[in-house]
Amino acid sequence: MFNLDWHGVLTGLPLQWIISGFLTTIWVSLAGMALATVLAVLFLALRLAGGAGGRAVVAAWVSVFRNTPLLVQLLFWYFAAWNLLPLAARDFVNADHAWSILPGDVWWLTPEFLCSAWGLGVFTSAFLIEEIEAGLSAVSHGQREAALSQGFSTWALFRCVLLPQGLANAWQPIVGQYLNLMKLSSLASGIGFAELTYQVRQIESYNAHALEAFAVGTVLYLLLGVVMGVVLASAEPGKRRKKALTQRAFVQSEVQRDR
Repeated sequence: MFNLDWHGVLTGLPLQWIISGFLTTIWVSLAGMALATVLAVLFLALRLAGGAGGRAVVAAWVSVFRNTPLLVQLLFWYFAAWNLLPLAARDFVNADHAWSILPGDVWWLTPEFLCSAWGLGVFTSAFLIEEIEAGLSAVSHGQREAALSQGFSTWALFRCVLLPQGLANAWQPIVGQYLNLMKLSSLASGIGFAELTYQVRQIESYNAHALEAFAVGTVLYLLLGVVMGVVLASAEPGKRRKKALTQRAFVQSEVQRDR
């Protein structure tokens, strides 16, 4: 029979570590999601309008980052690529800046945060490109031709016609990638980033309450995943339009049945 001592995890310094790690996980996940989305949209536009050269660049990007482990990528960005930056840039990041503190006392202008957010965003963007591309493929070719006949440029066609419908078509897989990014943020502990997993392991070393600490960490990851899933599902593009069309179809079917 286990004798669990929650007091050693949910009070004092361990509790502060748990809260700090949880908030850090939230912020780095949001940063990675934003970066992954921007990169995916830009590379999709390049694939559409960049010709053979653009398609080759996007294919290389997807191949490299989808087929190498995320932990290896994080180690590369932190221990190799970071040192390639100009010394002035590294000194600027390492200096104290009052404006670089996020709510919850999370410092975002640090090598660990920046490399973690960048690594997570780049890795996830490679998957988002393919997910959104699948959604774009579901848009009928007639809509593309109609937009071009109306004088839409390639970028306007992508931004106004293809992308909104592509996101709506592929929203559930996109949400899955965002949730996967949040869970994969635990690998950032490998470069010393003080997110939730790092703090849980620190509690294990501090007072040997490993079972209690990992149990709390698991619950927090689960809670964050559920909340993110609900929020992202409610933000599905075109959800209201689909609901309205469904209601309209139902009303029409009822009218026809009454006739």
